[in-house]
Amino acid sequence: MKRRNFIQKTAITGGALSLGGISLAASSPVSINAQKHQFNLKYAPHLGMFKNLAGDDPIDQINFMADQGFTAFEDNGMMKRDVALQTKMGETLAKRGMTMGVFVIDKGGNMANTLAAGKQEYIDIFLDGCKRAVEVAKRVNAKWMTVVPGGFERKLPIGVQDGNVIEALKRGAEILEPHGLVMVLEPLSDSPDLYLQNSDQTYMICKGVDSPSCKILFDIYHMQKTEGHLIHNMGLTWDEVAYIQIGDNPGRKEPTTGEINYKNVFKWIHEKGFDGVLGMEHGNSKGGKAGEQAVIDAYKHEDAFM
Repeated sequence: MKRRNFIQKTAITGGALSLGGISLAASSPVSINAQKHQFNLKYAPHLGMFKNLAGDDPIDQINFMADQGFTAFEDNGMMKRDVALQTKMGETLAKRGMTMGVFVIDKGGNMANTLAAGKQEYIDIFLDGCKRAVEVAKRVNAKWMTVVPGGFERKLPIGVQDGNVIEALKRGAEILEPHGLVMVLEPLSDSPDLYLQNSDQTYMICKGVDSPSCKILFDIYHMQKTEGHLIHNMGLTWDEVAYIQIGDNPGRKEPTTGEINYKNVFKWIHEKGFDGVLGMEHGNSKGGKAGEQAVIDAYKHEDAFM
């Protein structure tokens, strides 16, 4: 509704218009912001996604996300940020009622320190990352942390590699479980040398670890590339799925830019009663403010499945 029409319909003759506790004269030139959107699911943008609209400051960006109606946030690089900024980001998220999504447990990169090798030095690096992640999680009120086990150890039989990964992740779960934290394992499509690539394989690993602190991060973009049958495969592994990430394929941009029918996928996830976070781990298909607004509009469009 246009502002002028809104005022005409709600103003009392000779009185004032009261909006959100602010009293405005009917002739006031002050603009009225549109009510923030009510999304059905907890979509989580990341820093930089709206920097042209919100500015470079991380806190301003989080506030902008909240103003648009987004109720979650994720930050892969949180562990590398200054402690003061972590604390301020956590306080802002709490103030705005936003859920903190994943950050990545620092173990040296996706291909590094492969847990499949069973080498103690690699396991020690991973466990150190888990210990440090606990402190970061406290500052930002996080629950989920991404783990990528690393590359294949080609000299070992696959069953031995599976056993090595399971044993290492059990050790990590022992650190996280007392704090109610969850490492979410992310199968990726980036390289054939990555050990973890499919949802069924990740499901098997989670069953082997057998801990509430080891679950699946189902990245829809990656799984579309490696296996397809998204709804079917999510259904098969659903009891171990704790976190979801988004990106259209090809291109890894916002929904509506590729081949994935995100409206149907989001509808299915909602009908499953999923109350977790869906991380917007993708780029913007267009630059500038118009491109950032296009991302917001795409989520409004694909979320309209009710």
